[in-house]
This record gives sequence, structure tokens and C-alpha cells, in this order.
Amino acid sequence: MTARETYTNIFIESFGVEAGALNESFVYQCVPSWDSVGHMSMIAALEDAFDIALEVDDIVDFSSFTKGIEILAKYGVTV
Repeated sequence: MTARETYTNIFIESFGVEAGALNESFVYQCVPSWDSVGHMSMIAALEDAFDIALEVDDIVDFSSFTKGIEILAKYGVTV
């Protein structure tokens, strides 16, 4: 599985959405499941999947599907 597929699947599983919904308009709280609890669950899944530990500032700044790709690049994860 590619990093992109892993990233996409984590969003699908964390927020119960279809892959087609995952674009630049998929942002924090755009669906009820992306609340603070859902956010931390998604972060934990990403950290486990990519064997990284996100800094607090990056967790807070992780505000969209697209922004997450930028943040993961800082950790050497090319999505």
C-alpha cells in the first residue's frame, strides 16, 4: 500500500467518508466526526501508520486533508 493510500484510508476510517470527499475542501469540522476526539484519533492512526511523532504545533495546524499532506512531508512522509 502506498503512503497516499494509507493516508486516505486513515481519513476514511477515522471520519466515515468516501474517498471522493477527500480534497482541499475537506477541513476540520466539515463533518461531525472530525471533532476534537476524532482529530486525536486520526493523529494517533497517522503516527502509528508512518512511525512518526507529530509535534504539538503540527497537530494543532493539521486543519485539512491537504494541510496534512504538507505537515507529513516535514517528517519525511511523501503522500
